[in-house]
Amino acid sequence: MWNLHDWMNGHLQAVEHALSDWVAAESPANLGEPMRYAVLQGGKRLRPLLVMAASEANGMPCSVAAMRAACAVELIHAYSLVHDDMPCMDNDVLRRGKPTVHVQFGEAGALLAGDALQALAFELLVPDDGSVTPGLSALLCRQLARAAGVNGMAGGQAIDLASVGLPLTLPQLEHMHSLKTGALLQSCVLMGAACANLPTTAVAHLADYGRHLGLAFQVVDDVLDVVADTETLGKTAGKDAQQNKPTFVSLMGLEPAQAYANQLLDQARTSLDRSGLPQVQALHGLADLVGGRTH
Repeated sequence: MWNLHDWMNGHLQAVEHALSDWVAAESPANLGEPMRYAVLQGGKRLRPLLVMAASEANGMPCSVAAMRAACAVELIHAYSLVHDDMPCMDNDVLRRGKPTVHVQFGEAGALLAGDALQALAFELLVPDDGSVTPGLSALLCRQLARAAGVNGMAGGQAIDLASVGLPLTLPQLEHMHSLKTGALLQSCVLMGAACANLPTTAVAHLADYGRHLGLAFQVVDDVLDVVADTETLGKTAGKDAQQNKPTFVSLMGLEPAQAYANQLLDQARTSLDRSGLPQVQALHGLADLVGGRTH
């Protein structure tokens, strides 16, 4: 019988092994050390799991291309955390239960490590061993670049920084987080679908699933920032309120925000069921994990 935790454990082991191989320790001036510190031994790995779950939704096993895409999105996520934690951005000192990269290695080391992780993500998508076709490489690079750039994560972060202390409306807050958080999560699902060459109609429903899941993830994150402590989160709790940032909790209240997260997850599951794909248990399971997050 299929079991989510068994599925996750097998895939997580494969991701950790691949990341450890691809984020090499050998590097000029020991740059690999902060890169590995930022990526290895920490994090939920939701993004690579989404890539692999989507790539297997047609019943076929995870391909080499999907594994490379899974690791690439995790490298982009890791680089964004390194840069977001720096003093010029969120100025945080704790991430994944340990000192942030700039605290451990200095600001210049953190900046360079983030830059190198971002570059490595795209390098993984264009291997020279023939394991990923040129057409698929180009598509994956475009999807990831768009999710990480001005129309995705970076653009959302710019809005976030510009919105401190401002009373955003719900549509404005949703737009900000659909870029800052949601775009990369949705891209994970689309990249996995591309690796499996899924039908266009199914991909449209997976895109809706990813969009709703991405927004739900952020709503849950805002809730946890209020109800969980620093030790549980592995990062500084209550930081949004301290910095006077607009959140779903500050706008809606705690209980309505929790209800909204559940509504978004229900919409994600409905979109998934409409895809008609035969193997979506893992995608359903990952939505359940997002809804049940404690950190």
